[in-house]
Amino acid sequence: MIEARTTPAKRRSIIFALLAISATVILAIVVPFSHSNATGPEESPPPQYVPSISDMMIATIQPRHRRLWQAAQNKDWAFAAYELGNLHGAFDRIGRAHPTEHDTSFPDMTASVTAQPFAELKSAIQSKDDTGFAKAYADLTSGCNACHQALNQGVLAIRVPSGPSASDQDFTQAAP
Repeated sequence: MIEARTTPAKRRSIIFALLAISATVILAIVVPFSHSNATGPEESPPPQYVPSISDMMIATIQPRHRRLWQAAQNKDWAFAAYELGNLHGAFDRIGRAHPTEHDTSFPDMTASVTAQPFAELKSAIQSKDDTGFAKAYADLTSGCNACHQALNQGVLAIRVPSGPSASDQDFTQAAP
């Protein structure tokens, strides 16, 4: 049997090899993470898609406006209250997505034309008041049209629905 003896020089070589392997492993772990902190511009995440005001109005505001009216016509006051909350929330989300439009605070503009009608709608819904609802709904609709005018989008005319149609947009208006 041959006895394997390690000499001090061989031990140093083994220790050096172990240290070199450890250092390589540590560098392999640290370098990818430290690379992003290197000087120079950081890579930005790709931009997120933000729907336009028009997209959000058509997808969220217009259907909720219509459903709110339909709920009141059906005297489904619980659903009307639900849709009023959804409509209010949709305006808030559009304002967060588009804080300004034509150098004007979009949330302030929408609040200026919706705050009073929303309060009146809430009151009419709670008291199940058809007449109060009709007035407040007409006021909200007029406010929407005033906002469209102020943003040079007067071609967008919204109306109080007149029946079970799928849209509340008034397509009979002549272009300005």
